[in-house]
Order: sequence, then C-alpha cells, then structure tokens
Amino acid sequence: MSNQKKRNFQIEAFKHRVVVDPKYADKTWNILEHAIHEIYNHNASGLSFEELYRNAYNMVLHKFGEKLYSGLVTTMTAHLKEISKSIEAAQGDLFLEELNRKWNDHNKALQMIRDILMYMDRTYIPNTRKTPVHELGLNLWRDNIIHSSKIQSRLLSTLLELVHRERTGEVIDRGLMRNIIKMLMDLGSSVYQEDFEKPFLEVSAEFYKGESQKFIECCDCGDYLKKAEIRLNEEIERVTHYLDVKSEAKITNVVEKEMIANHMMRLVHMENSGLVNMLLDDKYEDLGRMYNLFRRVANGLSTIRDVMTSHLRETGKELVTDAERLKDPVEFVQRLLDEKDKYDNIIGQAFSNDKTFQNALNSSFEYFINLNPRSPEFISLFVDDKLRKGLKGVSEEDVEIILDKVMMLFRYLQEKDVFEKYYKQHLAKRLLSGKTVSDDAERSLIVKLKTECGYQFTSKLEGMFTDMKTSQDTMQGFYASHPELTDGPTLVVQVLTTGSWPTQTCITCNLPAEMSALCEKFRSYYLGTHTGRRLSWQTNMGTADIKAIFGKGQKHELNVSTYQMCVLMLFNNADRLSYREIEQATEIPASDLKRCLQSMACVKGKNVLRKEPMSKDIGEDDAFFVNDKFTSKFYKVKIGTVVAQKESEPEKQETRQRVEEDRKPQIEAAIVRIMKSRRVLDHNNIIAEVTKQLQSRFLANPTEIKKRIESLIERDFLERDNNDRKLYRYLA
Repeated sequence: MSNQKKRNFQIEAFKHRVVVDPKYADKTWNILEHAIHEIYNHNASGLSFEELYRNAYNMVLHKFGEKLYSGLVTTMTAHLKEISKSIEAAQGDLFLEELNRKWNDHNKALQMIRDILMYMDRTYIPNTRKTPVHELGLNLWRDNIIHSSKIQSRLLSTLLELVHRERTGEVIDRGLMRNIIKMLMDLGSSVYQEDFEKPFLEVSAEFYKGESQKFIECCDCGDYLKKAEIRLNEEIERVTHYLDVKSEAKITNVVEKEMIANHMMRLVHMENSGLVNMLLDDKYEDLGRMYNLFRRVANGLSTIRDVMTSHLRETGKELVTDAERLKDPVEFVQRLLDEKDKYDNIIGQAFSNDKTFQNALNSSFEYFINLNPRSPEFISLFVDDKLRKGLKGVSEEDVEIILDKVMMLFRYLQEKDVFEKYYKQHLAKRLLSGKTVSDDAERSLIVKLKTECGYQFTSKLEGMFTDMKTSQDTMQGFYASHPELTDGPTLVVQVLTTGSWPTQTCITCNLPAEMSALCEKFRSYYLGTHTGRRLSWQTNMGTADIKAIFGKGQKHELNVSTYQMCVLMLFNNADRLSYREIEQATEIPASDLKRCLQSMACVKGKNVLRKEPMSKDIGEDDAFFVNDKFTSKFYKVKIGTVVAQKESEPEKQETRQRVEEDRKPQIEAAIVRIMKSRRVLDHNNIIAEVTKQLQSRFLANPTEIKKRIESLIERDFLERDNNDRKLYRYLA
C-alpha cells in the first residue's frame, strides 16, 4: 500500500501512431475561429465547449500550438478593431457607457476563450514563454482600444471633465467612473498611472492653485481653512469611491501643497483673522483645524509654534513691564495665571496636547516672568493674599488647584531664593497675626516647595511652625507659675528662633508701664527655665486688644498693633499731643509712626483719633486728640496699619542685599563640592558647573562666582596652576 502511495501518476500520449489529415490544422482552426466569432457575437449558447476544448487540445498535441496562438491573436485583434469603431462612434455621455459595456463583453468572451484554450495555456504557453491567454486579451484591449488614437485622448479628457464637474458641485455617475478606472487598473498599474493618474494630478494641482488664489483673496483665515479641509476630505472620499487606494497620498499631497504649504505664512499672518487673532479670541475650532491641516505639511507645526511663541513673549513682556499693572501684585499674578490657563486650554483643546507646544509655552513663560525682577516678590504676595483671605470657604480640591498653579509659576522663576526670602517674611506675618486661613493649606504649600527644592529650602519654614506650637506651651507654663496675673492685662508671647524667622532690625519702642512690667516678669520666667538664651522684643511684629470708652460713653474693643497701642495709651494722661511729643514718648521709628497714626486718624470708620490740620498725610507739625464722636456698629473694631504692600525702594535694596549675601556661601559650597570631586578644573568649566548646580535655587552671576573663587584661593581652599593661570587645583 505504501509503495502505491508513493507512485506519481502520469497521463501519457497514445503510443500507437496516429495518422493526421494534412488539412487537419486548418479545419480545426476554422472550427475554433468560428467559435471565437460566435462568442464575441453573443451566440455562445449553441457551442459545445467540450468539443472545442478537445479540438484545441488536439491542435497543441499535434504541434500546431503556434498556429493556434497566432490565429487567436489575429482573430481577437480583428474583433477589437470592430469594437473600437463602435466605441469611437458613441456620442457624449454614451462614450463611457459603451466603453464599459464593451469591456464587460470582452471580459466575458475572454473567460470563455481561456476555458477553451486551457490546455494551450497550461503547456504550450509556459514552454514557449508566450503571454497567457487572459493577459494577452488585456494587452490587446489596451493596444487596440485604450491606446487607439481616437479613444486615448478622448477617454482622458472625459474622465478629467467628470472629476472637474464633481469638484464644481455636479453629481456624476460614480459607479461608471469606478468601472472605467478599475478597467485601467486591471490593464496594469502603468496604464492607470500614465493614462490617468499623472494627468489627473497635474490638472488637480492647476485647479487647486487657482482656487486657493481665489479663496485667499476673498476669505478670512478661518473660512479659508474650512474650505481647504472640505476639499481635502472630498479628495479622500473620491479615492475611496472610484480611484486607486495608492492615489490617496498623491492627491492629498497636491491639495496640501497648493492650498496649505504655498500659503502658510500668509494664512498665519492674515490681518484681523490670522493665528494671533485666533489665539486672542480663543477660537478653538479654527485653531484645531489649522493645527490638523498644517501638521500635514513640512514645517507647518513649527510655523504655528514660532508665531504663537513670539506673540506670547510679546504679550507676556507687556504684562510684566506695564507700570499700571505692577501697582497691584495680586492682580499681576492673577493675570499671569489667566494667561497660562488660556494657553493650556488652547494646547489641550486645539493642539492635541502637543508636547512641543507645551515646551514652547513653558519657555515663553520662563522668559517673560524673569524680565521683571519683582516677580518672586509678587508671587509671594499673591500666596499671602490667598492664604490670608482669598481661600475662605473654598473646598480642599480648589485650594490644591490654586497652590499647584502657584507652584507652576514658581518653577519658572530663576531666583527661587528671592521668592523664599519674601515668602518667609509673609508667612511670619501671617503666623504672628493669626491671619492664616488654613494651617493645612500652609503646610501643603511647604510640602510642595520641599518636593520641588529639597529639605534645605523649607527647613526654616517648618521651624517657624514648630516655634508657634512651642510658644503656646511656654505661655501655659508662664501663667501656671504666675496665678496672680489673671486679673490684669493678658500677655501672649511668641518666642521665635532667630535663625528660622526673617531677621528684623530690632528697635524696641517704649511700652506702657503696665505692659513693661509684665514683659519683665515673662523675661525672668523664660530665662529661668531656659539657660544660655537671650530674648529681644520685636515690638514691631506684635498686636494688642484694648478697651476704649469714647465721649458719650460708647464702649469698643480695639484690635491694634503694638505700636498703635503705645500711642493710644498716651491719651489716658493727655487730651492733645503733637506728633513730636508722641515720637519722643514712644520712640517708634518715624516711618512706622506715620503709618500707625495715619491708620488711626485718616481711615474712615477707623478714625479713633482726629488730627489738625485734616489731611491724608501725617506731617511733623500735626496735633492729635481722641475722636469723641467715633462710632461703629461693631463692638470689636480692627484697626489695621496702612501697609506698604509692596516693598519701598530702600526695603527692596535691603532685601536684594540680604539675598546676595546669602548666595555667597552657597556659591562657595558649590565650588568646593565640584573641585573636591574633580581636583583640577579650568575657569569656564567651573562657571558652567556651578551655574548648573545652583540653577534650582537661583541663576548664579559669573562675576560673583569669580569673586568667590578668589576668596577661596585667599583662604587656601584652591590654588592657581603655575603654568596655566586659568586652571585651578583643589587643596585638600
């Protein structure tokens, strides 16, 4: 059984000699030729295909394959020439229909002929390397019909005319178009490309060139982009309906080039409707369309990005340098946040959250925020405003969102240490006056700063919270050890660690006698329980609650600063005092005293004092007396000090000086760290390394780095190389 399975079956020709009629070939061919005529004339139903197949088989068998093949070519060619004439005779729209009908007929005929000549197709044709019957039929159709001098140009112009009519809004027979285009594709990709696709692309380029020119003259940018998008989608749809799939990339390239790439700059900069206007008016739909169309062409997105960046930098620069806007720091920062939100929304909704656009936005913000040296101070003031009163009644999630936005601006700052200085001052005032809205929000921001800049950045801030907690315990201990003090004035002391809190120039004013005695008792208690410590009173940072009775016996409790308390207590022993007398009695610094008197005598609703002459400013010759007519609907009246929210010029200089001083040891530490690991390094590399190491805190000035290097050389940490003066060595 296994041997039988292995045997290959072969059908062999008859071994006995067959006598062949000398006219056999002609007779047989005549039968086959007649059959081919009948097939082309739609009379195939009367034919015996089995007999015809046998005749063709025998002709090949008797070595008349060549006669059969050449006869087939001649007969088919003759028929196709007749078909060609009937197609040429078709008028107007009937031309394509006739061509399509004859093509279908030819295909059916070809199928039957191939079936009859199957044996020739399988044996004779491969052996002689001739073209198979089906392919031969297609080639003959191509040469006699499609490439016929009277049909070729007419076919092309008819197809292009139909496409043009469809582009101009007419409805065409897409089914017929699909059949004709498929015919060209069946005849070979080169036929489709040479006879239709190339001219189609050339005509399309010309069409869109003219149309884009017309549109750009009469449309605004948004409308133009809509039209371009519609045209692009139409071409893609056209391909799916009746063109070759491979044509899609080619025709879309034509539309992109003619309608977008060639007009890119003009569209972006179009007056009153270009990219800048879209950005200003938040036209997300138009911006999204521009993004999607421009991304299809070379340098499209970089063009949008560059224009957006230059516009953003320009508006940002105006924002941070406009003197009017700088008057209100909170408003200034709010505008920055609004601008950031605006562009975040644009990039999210219109630019598909494109990372390159995000990077451009970040670099633009970093550029213009740092143009204003007061940005760190203003951001800290914004935080101060929010944490004092701006976050009342706001949910925890919203608080987190606001703090995250502040952190985002903080990341753009090059001088983070300047922000830290101001933040520490503002936090100190909030904690000492008990004005913070939420301890959780305060701590949350410190955690965020710690994550961003490391432990060093926030260790002192955390120390401030620790001091506040320790002070509560200290006060409980003080009153527990002095039970006799419960009836008199109450003293609440916050004991602050010098290193953790912002350094204040300490000018102690003359406290009223009652308070002075109480302070002395606290000093004795504190120094008795803590050895080796010194206390210095910071009267400029304190507050007081005092009870006052005015002219008609109306009673109020006034919440005032320590300085204001010192001034008001003087009026227990005098009806009228001059500015100079008050200054002499209290020894409060002039600038603070003027602010303090201004808030008590010149603010409507809080004017517990009156002054002569009446004016907004305090003069050195002014006289003050208690305002007997003072009234308020509240029993408790808070009298704030007229604060300079922003620093004055001298204060600003002083803060800047303190920042510069604090930077020196940080620069030196960075130099030593680098030199310790590298041992030998040239000047330029030290500058680059130090700048890189410190950029998370501030942008180090190369001149200052050079001075610090000189200082380290003087103190024998480094030395210059004897041969190369720009080379430094580390001295262990």
